[in-house]
Amino acid sequence: MAKRTSRDSSRTKSTNKSATKKSKTLKRRVIAAGAALWRHDPETGELHVAVIHRPRYDDWSLPKGKVDPGENEPIAAVREIWEETGQRSQLGRRLIQTHYPIPQGTKIVHYWTARALGGEFTPNAEVDLMEWLPVAEAAQRLTYPHDREVLKAFAKQPADTTTVLIVRHGTAGIKSRYKDDDRSRPLDKNGRAQAESLAGQLMAFGATDVYAADRARCFQTVEPLAQELGVTISAETSLTEEAYAADPDAAHNRIIKIAAQGGTPVICTQGKVIPYLLAWWRGTDKPDKSRNRKGSTWVLSLTGDQVVAADYIDSPLATRP
Repeated sequence: MAKRTSRDSSRTKSTNKSATKKSKTLKRRVIAAGAALWRHDPETGELHVAVIHRPRYDDWSLPKGKVDPGENEPIAAVREIWEETGQRSQLGRRLIQTHYPIPQGTKIVHYWTARALGGEFTPNAEVDLMEWLPVAEAAQRLTYPHDREVLKAFAKQPADTTTVLIVRHGTAGIKSRYKDDDRSRPLDKNGRAQAESLAGQLMAFGATDVYAADRARCFQTVEPLAQELGVTISAETSLTEEAYAADPDAAHNRIIKIAAQGGTPVICTQGKVIPYLLAWWRGTDKPDKSRNRKGSTWVLSLTGDQVVAADYIDSPLATRP
């Protein structure tokens, strides 16, 4: 009898371990993206944000949804805004991440501000109502505390900002192994994938014009974007590493002129330029060299010539769950 009991206990213990392991496997992160979508009321000019009603849950929330395969968070945010509100949009500064439990595990939602560019809402099975409300009223209408935290972050800075996008060129092999003139060193396979992905990401922030340091790898990084926009890439000799080291003031003056031209410029340059350029623009003497990956983007939000937010996106490639 003792042996039988031992065998039964062992089997039960093993089954419990298997069940625990399976339970842990089922728990996962679900990555989503959304926005505080805003516009000025056409009659009063007052700042309004969009809130949506979902009949399935009978709740009021902000536009958001899961990141689809092949997307990253900014691209998903713009798509979800379009699907849920019918609005074309342009992302601005990053707000906050929210985390909350769902049956599959934990849902993590990345939020941005988003300027509404026009469109028409059509009620559907997923979203049957949309309203534009002043921020305080929108906060009262929202069902969940984490959505109200998003609006709190939205209200801390001006919504109506301009954007400058600073991109480090994609990966381009190993410098020491390239035998020709380094100015012509091209992107490698991964760098070309980064360039293709960057086009959609940068367009999510409303990219309009394209500038690149006078290096082949910088041009190639933004070529897919320029082709999508139908614009010519402007060669910027003052924004190469060598030129910046020799005369940073010339580069700073050029950046100011580019930013003052309006639109949303994309400026692709090199790793030994970006940390110092950002430190100058943000008025700090401590360059941030830790966030400077190849293929990365800095999203600068400005009011006038003052940087009010600087948000780093480390990769344009599709998000992994």
